[in-house]
Amino acid sequence: MIVAYGFANLLQSVAAARTSVHHTFDPGLLLRLAGQRTYLIGLACQVVGFVLAFLARRDLPLFLVQASVAAGLGVTAVLGVLVLKWRLPMAEMALLVLLFAGITALVLSAEPATSRPLGTAGLIGLVVALGGIAVSGFFAARLHGATGSVVLGSLAGMAFSAAAVAARPLASADSVEAFARDPLLYLLVAHSVVGQLLLGLAMQRGSTTAAVAAMDAAGAVPAAVVGLLLLNDKIWPGREWLAGLGFLVTLAAVVGLTRYAEPQHHHASTRERPRAQLGAAVVPVQAASTGPRSETATSTGGGSVGVGRRRPITRS
Repeated sequence: MIVAYGFANLLQSVAAARTSVHHTFDPGLLLRLAGQRTYLIGLACQVVGFVLAFLARRDLPLFLVQASVAAGLGVTAVLGVLVLKWRLPMAEMALLVLLFAGITALVLSAEPATSRPLGTAGLIGLVVALGGIAVSGFFAARLHGATGSVVLGSLAGMAFSAAAVAARPLASADSVEAFARDPLLYLLVAHSVVGQLLLGLAMQRGSTTAAVAAMDAAGAVPAAVVGLLLLNDKIWPGREWLAGLGFLVTLAAVVGLTRYAEPQHHHASTRERPRAQLGAAVVPVQAASTGPRSETATSTGGGSVGVGRRRPITRS
């Protein structure tokens, strides 16, 4: 599950970087992303991770499963460094270690238990949350840079958190018919689609690690609280302090990642345009194109492309 989510984050971030930046809450972004093989492979990895997480939620508390999902961030960062030649600052790498320390504390404090039904009030809460996240995403889509990455990533995490809340009792359905008729299934799908759109927008705006870290933290905390209060999630006796410490460390690491985040996906910027107009030979491979022309590209930290090769710029 952790490896599947790690690959999914990486591949989807690459696809998002190749698509023109959207500044509106436009579902059409998902259709444009779906036209790329890289995104579809990443989505397949995410589906594999989701299925494994769904099965785990049948008996395991949400904060344990969500922590395991968050651990995919480390896999994404390692793959980005090894495959795409990302340049992670030492401070950001140290914060990734801190993030895993917090997740480990959450794992050690979790006690397996079966879920209780969510109830009518819970269903209404999920519907309200869906509307609130969608409206917030509509306005947040106008944000730029690392701030946009963090805010949109956090909203994506909230959507996926609500999907996890719906999945926990849904996984205990007695039959296929009961599973298909349960309104939690459709709320799970709706929250997942909104979360996927918000995540795509977040990955277009800055550091992949910052976007995914914000998503994981925002997704882990609400799900953990709801699970403990309503769904019979439990903590091993005497380890409540460890669970609390794990949450604090995780959140501190995420805040730090947003501070040190460096853009890894470089779209055309105001500073880069004058260089291109002066005939500079090096421009980011992800720069937006207004015509079917080719330019020379080199590694910018967000991807590795051979110097001097002619290759078409991606359009959408």
